[in-house]
Amino acid sequence: MPLFQKPPGSLEEAERYKPLEIDPPEVLEMTEEEWYAKVYRGDDVPQLTVRAVLMGSALGFLLAFTNLYIGLKTGWALGVAITASILSYSLWNGFLKARIAKTPMTILETNCMQSTASSAGYATGGIMVSAVSALLMLSASEENPLGEHLDLLVLLSWTLFLGALGTVMAIPMKRNMINRERLKFPTGTAAAVTLQSLYSHGSVAVRKAKALMWAAFGGALVPMLIELRIKPTADGEGREALLPAESPAFDWLPAAGKDAATGEAYKPSDWTMVLDHNPVMIAAGALVGLRIALYMTLAALVLYYGLGPAGLENVWTSPSGETFAAIKHPGTAWRELGLWLGVSIMVSSGLLAFALQWKTIVRAFRGLGSGAQQMQADGVTPIDERVARTEVPFSWFAWGTLLSGAAVVLIAWKSFDIPPHFGALAVAMTFFLSIVACRATGESDITPIGAMGKIMQMTYGVLIPQNATANLMTAGITSSAAGSAADLLSDLKSGYLLGANPRRQFVAQFLGIFAGTAATVTGFRILVPDATYLVGDPATGQLPEYPAPAAQAWKAVAEVFRDGLENMHPAHLQAIWIGLALGAAMVLLEVALPKLRSWLPSATGIGLGLLLPFQYPFSMLIGALVAYLWTKRSPKSAHDYLVPAAAGLIAGVSILGVIVASLNNMVLS
Repeated sequence: MPLFQKPPGSLEEAERYKPLEIDPPEVLEMTEEEWYAKVYRGDDVPQLTVRAVLMGSALGFLLAFTNLYIGLKTGWALGVAITASILSYSLWNGFLKARIAKTPMTILETNCMQSTASSAGYATGGIMVSAVSALLMLSASEENPLGEHLDLLVLLSWTLFLGALGTVMAIPMKRNMINRERLKFPTGTAAAVTLQSLYSHGSVAVRKAKALMWAAFGGALVPMLIELRIKPTADGEGREALLPAESPAFDWLPAAGKDAATGEAYKPSDWTMVLDHNPVMIAAGALVGLRIALYMTLAALVLYYGLGPAGLENVWTSPSGETFAAIKHPGTAWRELGLWLGVSIMVSSGLLAFALQWKTIVRAFRGLGSGAQQMQADGVTPIDERVARTEVPFSWFAWGTLLSGAAVVLIAWKSFDIPPHFGALAVAMTFFLSIVACRATGESDITPIGAMGKIMQMTYGVLIPQNATANLMTAGITSSAAGSAADLLSDLKSGYLLGANPRRQFVAQFLGIFAGTAATVTGFRILVPDATYLVGDPATGQLPEYPAPAAQAWKAVAEVFRDGLENMHPAHLQAIWIGLALGAAMVLLEVALPKLRSWLPSATGIGLGLLLPFQYPFSMLIGALVAYLWTKRSPKSAHDYLVPAAAGLIAGVSILGVIVASLNNMVLS
């Protein structure tokens, strides 16, 4: 059976491949035998076509910039499968009207397209906004404030092989978790429902696509106005943007603390309490929700009106004789004190929440065992000949893991000084942690990448102490591979509900890694030319262009293992212990009072609120309030347009943000 297929040659042929009349929620309840009898579309329905892969690679390449931009700003990653589906459907209809394309894509072609786009736009960017950014920050020093980027070839190879490793590692989990246990994988299910809706109710799809595109065009104007440096400065020695990126809109409010050198009272803007003119965080807040955004803002206010002023006065003399306060400048309170409290809250809450999922963990390994017993050398014990022909062969897993794992171990040894046996241990641990991560995604739609990374950081903090690079990059192996594996299974779930051939969809997913690697590595180098874009200027309190909270968290954990607790400022150490206790308490409170969860403090929200300059939580709160009021006033309108509008705005700002950054750094500098 050839993997690549020819698209429909005529409108009549395309009509034969229209969606099934069985809705995806009905397929969720079917056994594997029923699926083959009633849902599987057969081997000949066009699915893996060149045009689908090219469209998915192109959209994924662009959407990868979205996740890179948002990840560097907030530490979050946004799924791109649904956005890619809406865009692809709309664009292809435009191609048909313009006679650029002759026949419409089948629903399974669009499903393959979104698998490629999802892999490119989501699965390859996690390592860049966490371990790689943290490593760049650690490389900066007083002698070299710009830091040192990883060699470009090393970064490309590392990202590519980690994406491949995670993708092939998911192969032995697929049949057990999707076919037999029928885990929901909510994002994959939602993508299948969206595709079914697109092909059944085309007018609704067109309206959603228009909302997304108009929002993207509006968002694209913002970087051109507030980031593109084309206007000469007043002194004529440089260039600046047409409009300011922020304004001191809160300086009429009182602020805490005084400048020790001048005796002047600080203004709110000194504490980063400004109004951000970039709407991307407003759109992100609309997607994140009111609970998290509200607690982010409250945590930021506590930092800037309580903990921060106290930190300015808390002076300590280190063992080396250096005297310094817990906070050097109000503008760095989020990084110098909020970091330790916020990271500790997120680490303890993430690990405890993960541990409380012990039933999921047990089921993950039991499921792997039962699946392995039924697998033979060709990959499956067939129900009949169709299973052996359609499922991804076990040999692909074996060879793929061997080759990509060996490449990861080699790069880790030669580029990061991680001994080969420790690199091999990291790959082996990653497989078992990926099983747990995939099951958690299937049951709850939450991939515990942060918890997976922290487990590896703690493991290698003991195995290779004082080696921050090894600490970061071994954790990066796990987080990146686990994210790729979970993303693949979510996409395979979408295809399963639509009757797709899993082997062909796997190929589409795997091919997306190449476009994603090119986009994320290129985008990272453009957006972050040096470490100052991530750390700012601690001496003056100048804010970084990208606060990179995920990387800040990874860096903090690596520094603790590298430097030891005894070399930390007592206020920072105290913040760690308090944060660990608070994070655990918040998780236990949610377990004890599940019905009140929507009102209880959010560990994620509070942790991120302490890790970000004030303007980001506040902008997200604005977006969350807009989404809440919109949903209350017009539920149907919000259901149809909220996500496309927010996703479009983020995409427009992010994609043009990368283009503007490249112009600023390469042309206008």
